[in-house]
Amino acid sequence: MSKIEPTLAAPMAPSRIDFAAVLARQSERDARIAALRPANKERLFDGLTAAGITHVTVSFDGYGDSGQVESIAAYAGDAEVTFPKTQIAYAALTWDDPEVEMRALSLEDVVEQLAYDLLSDTHGGWENNDGAYGEFCFDALARSIHLEFNERFTSSELYTHDF
Repeated sequence: MSKIEPTLAAPMAPSRIDFAAVLARQSERDARIAALRPANKERLFDGLTAAGITHVTVSFDGYGDSGQVESIAAYAGDAEVTFPKTQIAYAALTWDDPEVEMRALSLEDVVEQLAYDLLSDTHGGWENNDGAYGEFCFDALARSIHLEFNERFTSSELYTHDF
């Protein structure tokens, strides 16, 4: 008589991670970040208005697991202008500290940070696989941010035939 060895690996031990607690902490953190956004937007729009900037466009593109802001342009009416060196306060949370961190960022850097934050909130993973591209318009006069988002995807259609 021969002894037969099992061909399947032993089952993994049950996880000791409390996933419900992890998700609850992440949800709480997301809510705290969302609560910081209105004041950050107000400071940004105040700074843009004080600089005479009427609107800002931000173009982004991503695919294959990487993505980036391609360009940021500021306008006074129809004329493109350069961002002033003005810095404003930007409230943020870091991964390793529960306290709010106040950072002094340029107007352009705040625009870029908000664009990345809003992309992450509305279309997390926008840079993965076939990716996405689009443009934000930060309208300082209306004090609003508009996003045009184009998602890329690979499509296939199945046809079957019996002969």
